[in-house]
Amino acid sequence: MTTRERFNRVLHWQTPDHVPNMEFGYWDETIMKWHEQGLPMNVKTSEELERYLGLEGTEIIPWLPVKNGLFPRFEYKILEKKQDYRIIQSDEGLICEVPRTGESIPKYLKYGIETRDDWEMYKAERLDYKRADRIGDVKKFVQQAHADGTPVRFDAGALYGWLRNWMGVENLSIAIMTERDWVEEMMEHLTEMTLYLIEHALPGVEVDMAWWWEDMCFNKGPLISPKLFHELMVPRYKRIIDALKKYNIDINILDCDGCIYELVPGWLEAGINCMFPIEAAHTDPLKLREEYGKDLLLMGGVNKVELIKGKAAIDRELERIMPLIENGGYIPMVDHRVPPDVSFENYRYYLDKKKAIL
Repeated sequence: MTTRERFNRVLHWQTPDHVPNMEFGYWDETIMKWHEQGLPMNVKTSEELERYLGLEGTEIIPWLPVKNGLFPRFEYKILEKKQDYRIIQSDEGLICEVPRTGESIPKYLKYGIETRDDWEMYKAERLDYKRADRIGDVKKFVQQAHADGTPVRFDAGALYGWLRNWMGVENLSIAIMTERDWVEEMMEHLTEMTLYLIEHALPGVEVDMAWWWEDMCFNKGPLISPKLFHELMVPRYKRIIDALKKYNIDINILDCDGCIYELVPGWLEAGINCMFPIEAAHTDPLKLREEYGKDLLLMGGVNKVELIKGKAAIDRELERIMPLIENGGYIPMVDHRVPPDVSFENYRYYLDKKKAIL
């Protein structure tokens, strides 16, 4: 079987020759540290590392050549250099302070959207979804990917997640409560953009999944109340899902970190039916399966912290998720990008043990 066949079988509750052996990428520091522990120096990116290790994604799964969200993106610029950090303009138009070495959450000095005028600029210059160059040669791309045996994903975008990035959590939260009509206007524009891209990119091709990104939960729960989530977002999700169904896309994968329990019912109601990467420190994939059964597909859920501790802990973690693997509708992988605390030896051990199980 090809990766595409395995992927579609597992996520349609069918039996493959084996569950796809997928992972979810690595910090840059992890790859650099693993170079000191035996990883060849020519392996420098997450995609190259997945190919080197014989994995089947997720870095390898190609995105349809359709530009959802900001396009063109802002020019990345280093505005100022200090001894320990740099001031940069990100490709989303944010002014940030970032450390010179290592990955860390940036310190935001200025957000891209702080006023309605900022929004109008973004909408006119970066969110014009009728630009012809947003959509590439979709048919040729899909034909080649499927000939290579890989599934293809459509970028279904975000409603809260992008606005949170461009405005900041606090500013967006205040706007929801004091300028709700403006927030609805922005979410509506993002919805209309995704609908437009669906109707102009998907006819005549077989796309395997829609991939959503909504980082909108922290370690204790969502960054927006479930009530507001249902009012502002669920109806718009439904419109997008209905459009995707016209083109036979029935796998909708939602990438959200943190504790997601309170929002899962709304996502399911809308038709978003696969949770990823299921950060085990905050969300238990076994609990999700117990509560939602075959209504919910799962990807991720392997606690990265256990990979730091050593082989015995890795054995226990794989044993913990074994019922999910046996039950189906689940692709196991580390619950976020692998951090540098995980040794290359431990990670290879984890992959060997997981491969034997799959």
